[in-house]
Amino acid sequence: MNYPEQKIIQAFQLYTKLARDGVVGQQAVQLYKADDDVRGLLDMFSREVDCVIVITSEQMFLVPRTKLSPFHVSNDWIKRNYLRSGATNGDIYLLYFATIILFGSFYDTYQSEKPTRTFLRLDEWVHLVQERIDQLKEHDLDELKQFEKEFSYNWSLIIEKWDAMDDIKETAKKQSGNTISRLSFIDTVRRFLIDQGLIVDIGNDEVTLTEKAKTIIQRFFMEVEYNKGIFEFIYGFERKEEDAIDQ
Repeated sequence: MNYPEQKIIQAFQLYTKLARDGVVGQQAVQLYKADDDVRGLLDMFSREVDCVIVITSEQMFLVPRTKLSPFHVSNDWIKRNYLRSGATNGDIYLLYFATIILFGSFYDTYQSEKPTRTFLRLDEWVHLVQERIDQLKEHDLDELKQFEKEFSYNWSLIIEKWDAMDDIKETAKKQSGNTISRLSFIDTVRRFLIDQGLIVDIGNDEVTLTEKAKTIIQRFFMEVEYNKGIFEFIYGFERKEEDAIDQ
């Protein structure tokens, strides 16, 4: 398709801002929605770097679609900037796992259209992760190994990392950054997600989802094409029980 030169320049200017900052404002959103040529070009530019365009009512984001994207945050970068010295891939797996648990906690069912809660307390977040860890433990080792191949997540290592953390001080209001505890680890995940623009701290040890997070969850985490059924696996236990009741 041939595009007018002006449209190409407009789209490329938007793309360069997105590539630099990861986000642009409402004026860009309106242009993207209103102009088919600009939208088509911007989508094409983003596909070339293995990204997708995600929009809310007020902002537009450039989001990596796979690990192959040059804009993808690498595991090594997360280790250097957020995890303690000597962190391993197991810590990364647990960070991702805790993130999925947080996302899922805001929705009452798989593939919900809108969040059903407004905030999550850090201590409740810890409790929800523990619940999912306990569910994982109900599978025998062979089952977990099979699920590891299916989802590319090392479930056994996630369990091991979580169980190795100290829970003696979980009721304390404040956790030292040097304390190896579940609450301090969750606080690390909190800082990472805030920096990524996915949650905001609203005080009293409570966090809430951003519009960016809600849009990404709907577009990717709720779509089996992208999540490969991982939400269904982690949160599928209750649904299986409900299905049995329905039958």
